[in-house]
Amino acid sequence: MPNKPHPQKRHQNIPASYLTLMKDNNVLLLRRFNTGYEDGNYSMIAGHVDQGETFTQCIIREAEEEAGIFLKPEDLNVVHVMHRNSRTTENNERVDVFFVARQWQGEPLNKESHKCDDLSWFELDNLPDNVIPYIRQALEGIKNRIYYSEHGWQ
Repeated sequence: MPNKPHPQKRHQNIPASYLTLMKDNNVLLLRRFNTGYEDGNYSMIAGHVDQGETFTQCIIREAEEEAGIFLKPEDLNVVHVMHRNSRTTENNERVDVFFVARQWQGEPLNKESHKCDDLSWFELDNLPDNVIPYIRQALEGIKNRIYYSEHGWQ
């Protein structure tokens, strides 16, 4: 009996959830600090989806851990999905799901000051220069109702 060829290992992407917290035309951004990745630049409340966790469960958990706010699944809408190649900086590929929430419980506060040195509201049309490029791309997509984009493949 001939040997069967070994199946090729399946492609793996790292899943992550992002929170676009909106108040009027302002978005909440956090400045990364002391993490070793994009320190000094703005991102969103975000995190990796844990094994056995949904994208929705992940962002609800991260919102509480990072900003002390409480979200309900029915208050979240997916507004953008990004397939991202970070091989130049992290040597991996990712699928990022961006949620928007316009209501929540609690007042956002920086609960992870060891990883974030600023948590501030910014006008969606007037973002700071130091927003991480793929986050800026996602926010442009969200603003323009573009629901899917790719980053880092060129």
